[in-house]
Amino acid sequence: MQSTLGTSVVFNGVGLHSGAPVRMTVHPAPANYGIVFFRTDLPEAEQRLPAKWDQVVPSKLCTLLSNASGATLSTVEHIMAALAGCGVHNARIEVTGPEVPILDGSSAPFVREFLRVGLIASQVPVRVLKILKAVEVRDGEAVARLEPADSMEMNFEIDFADAAIGHQEKQLNLTNGTFVRELSDSRTFCRQADVDFMQTHGLALGGTLENAVVVDGDRVLSPGGLRYRDEPVRHKMLDALGDLALAGGPIQGRYTGIRAGHAMTNRLLRQLFATPGAWIWTEVTARSGRKLPGAGVTMADLPTGSELMPA
Repeated sequence: MQSTLGTSVVFNGVGLHSGAPVRMTVHPAPANYGIVFFRTDLPEAEQRLPAKWDQVVPSKLCTLLSNASGATLSTVEHIMAALAGCGVHNARIEVTGPEVPILDGSSAPFVREFLRVGLIASQVPVRVLKILKAVEVRDGEAVARLEPADSMEMNFEIDFADAAIGHQEKQLNLTNGTFVRELSDSRTFCRQADVDFMQTHGLALGGTLENAVVVDGDRVLSPGGLRYRDEPVRHKMLDALGDLALAGGPIQGRYTGIRAGHAMTNRLLRQLFATPGAWIWTEVTARSGRKLPGAGVTMADLPTGSELMPA
């Protein structure tokens, strides 16, 4: 059944690119409300930004929502992944600026607060997007694909020249709390050369070694090193779940990403909805809902330790 938060939760931090302070409040919402962001620093008529795939506009560095008034909100992928991974289907999210706070660069701070306040279930079934036939998009060596499966599954593969990352692959069935246990605390990552370039061009001004994993060749520059040996590919899966959540509901299907990023996952959703016979919306009740990503998640699913790797 559809769920929302037991009470409102507040997050204070900075925007990754602006470095400006931002406050975000996630409020409970009624059944069939969906996930909707509001830019409370703007006039009321310009505030509303639904978390939907067709509201996404091109951005190389993050997932960026835009509305008809031209208002934008960036870096929504981590909060969207947390909502999807915890089974929060309805929420009103108020943000005091153009960016979601980056916090520690993962979804874990959001997840902890959502599980702390708990969820309230309604009597309304969850709308699930069931994949009926394979849909794929490509860009050079990068691939993003959705195909039929019994539940939400994900395969991801990355390959970076930096030895600190290199080639990584991971496969997961993202049901019954797997996201919270395996992916939620994996942080965004980048190369030191990319950081230097972005900051020279007025971006990543809020980025630090505490809210991103920064690598330089075979070295991990962030204090404490990696949380997991394969933290980068885990974070790419986290991002993908957040971007797929913009479909408007949980997905029953298998997502495969090979060197894919935010833009490709959004292209994939656009291709999916433009392909007749590739999908159908179905209703899922409490019993069959056990196969959804957030089903049965509790505080006990929070990561209790990491395979910390030395810097």
